[in-house]
Amino acid sequence: MYITRKHLPRRTFLRGVGASIALPLLDAMIPAATALAHTAARPQPRMGFVYFPHGAVMSHWTPTTTGRDFEVPRILAPLAKFREHMTIVSGLRNRPAESNTPHAIIAGTWLGCVAPAVSHEPKAGTTCDQIAARHIGMDTPFPSIELATESGTVCDPAYGCSYGNTISFRSPTQPLPMENNPRKMFYRLFGQGDTAEERAAIADENMSILDSIADSAKSLERELGAADRTVVRNYLDSVREIERRVQKMQGEALADIEIPDAPVGIPQDFEEHLKIMFELIALAFQANLTRVASFMMAREVSMRTYTNLGISEAFHPLSHHQNNADKLERLVRVQTFHSEVFAGFIERLANIQDGDGSLLDHSIIVYGSNMSDSDLHNNDPLPMSVFGRACGRIKGNQHLAYPQDTPLANLLVTVLDRAGVPVERLGDSTGQFAEV
Repeated sequence: MYITRKHLPRRTFLRGVGASIALPLLDAMIPAATALAHTAARPQPRMGFVYFPHGAVMSHWTPTTTGRDFEVPRILAPLAKFREHMTIVSGLRNRPAESNTPHAIIAGTWLGCVAPAVSHEPKAGTTCDQIAARHIGMDTPFPSIELATESGTVCDPAYGCSYGNTISFRSPTQPLPMENNPRKMFYRLFGQGDTAEERAAIADENMSILDSIADSAKSLERELGAADRTVVRNYLDSVREIERRVQKMQGEALADIEIPDAPVGIPQDFEEHLKIMFELIALAFQANLTRVASFMMAREVSMRTYTNLGISEAFHPLSHHQNNADKLERLVRVQTFHSEVFAGFIERLANIQDGDGSLLDHSIIVYGSNMSDSDLHNNDPLPMSVFGRACGRIKGNQHLAYPQDTPLANLLVTVLDRAGVPVERLGDSTGQFAEV
């Protein structure tokens, strides 16, 4: 119930010095006696593209049966509880990503499916996340956000550095940087002061972003009904918690940080880094700050070690398994760990109310890689899956196996269509999947 007669705009912000926090969907944003679907507050599709490098051990990724009664394979087992929102798509190939130096181009061709120019100047294909951003993201503060956990550079004498360090191209010649610093992403989303001085004001070690908008929040709460007050308080609690975790990771007082040109400070705990980045995406989706997010969980040629799993070998050397059973087992454990952390993100979306359903109900989250067998460096068949129901436009609970060499681009065109994005063709696509 909304206490006053006039409903709130869907894009309502709590504002303070150096901060501007968008609100999640509230009952107060729905005009009285109006069906939700006919209002500006109607649920909108969100699209996420989550990339992991070095492919997958396909025997532990691909279900042995098709249809709705498939057994969830080992690598995806952490996601089994979300099978009603799970679609596994097998048989896909990305021919434009095939190269004698695969790591140099494999990330940048995942969502564009266009063979890049052999040049140090970027020229590939506009990626589907950016096509989506132009259609469903332009009336949000951020048409899209791009995140990663690793910096570094993946460069090649022939292809340069344009394709190995991002999965997003705004245009064929404009690769987008991926932000790997959670503090910078947090302040990008929530610290939106008009000047550097205002942004610096919230960097005082004794001042939270939420402290700066406290008066605005109290004023709004007086106008809201009980249910909406609970939603707002829970949302702000989540923002405060992620702020606390970001500050803790930095290992330094925010008073010592120059804004906006702060030095990069990356957490040592990889799992916590992943979880915070996923939480930032969830909060951005919830508040309608963006509807499109792309995330590289790790980069190609990653030298990260997984000591939390008791694995001392670096990821990339481990991926060159040579069919050694012990190495394959360790690789499966790493890939299952990635799925476990990703499952936490999916659960978060499932638990966030969004109009007449959950964020997961209204989302399309593509989870996969542009490599198959990491020892062969091949691109067929690719490990690809989709989570979410796209506001009822995706069936879910399916393993769909297509003929060998079916273009990956067909899946990307399909998810764009389910998000309401009109596109006739992407890369080497030949059509949509009616079964999804």
